[in-house]
Amino acid sequence: MRASDIDRVRELPIFADVAPEIFRVATAGAHVQRFPAGTTLLLEGDPVDFLYVLLEGQVELHGTWNDHDTVMTILRPVSTLILAAVVLDTAALMSARTLERCEILMIPGDAIRTAMRLDSHFAMAVSRDLAGSYRGVVRNMKNIKLRNSTERLANYLLALRAVGDGGSIVRLHHEKRVLASLLGMTPENLSRSFAALNKYGVAVQGSVVTLSNIAALEHLAKPDPLIDNYAPRGGEIVGDADAEIWLSEHGREKPR
Repeated sequence: MRASDIDRVRELPIFADVAPEIFRVATAGAHVQRFPAGTTLLLEGDPVDFLYVLLEGQVELHGTWNDHDTVMTILRPVSTLILAAVVLDTAALMSARTLERCEILMIPGDAIRTAMRLDSHFAMAVSRDLAGSYRGVVRNMKNIKLRNSTERLANYLLALRAVGDGGSIVRLHHEKRVLASLLGMTPENLSRSFAALNKYGVAVQGSVVTLSNIAALEHLAKPDPLIDNYAPRGGEIVGDADAEIWLSEHGREKPR
């Protein structure tokens, strides 16, 4: 690995505080590969031989069943892919493909598992990472099961505002099909939900969304800190909750 790659990988929570000798064990045999847009990195059901660390670009994780396809999440740098499958040395539950030119560090799964056996601090860091991912999944399930499509879209727009500059303009990062899948709805339902939000001050022009009545939108969305990790907590963060992955699209620079 180049020195610049090592610095970027060290940004990941699982490697941030690892002793140099354990870091060398965990990344033994690692190498950087570059992939063009539209490359399938792995298919669900494939054995997982490497931990993927996304250094540049965007990767879509998606699942299929009975001719149906859904986007699970969009990853941005610096992020790990399929860490749980690497830890368990088992098959991938999702497929991964590049959305643009990507630079990915490939770390042998055996190296990760060896480092976990050798060092309890590294094993704990991996456990925290997986716990954050799990809690992110629980939040997403609550969001989909407890809210209708319009409420989910309203909270998504408020989340974009929270991670942006806090202003009245937010920008959508995905085409309608992908965004609808991320929010657990069809493209047609997404269009109807945007239309329903007009009376709450939401106006869409291409990928630019204007939020002219934040109070009305928040009244509809009812952000909840036990569902939405961007929501006000009304106090200090408890324990390691700031390690959670949040939003339906994320990079590791985006946790609270």
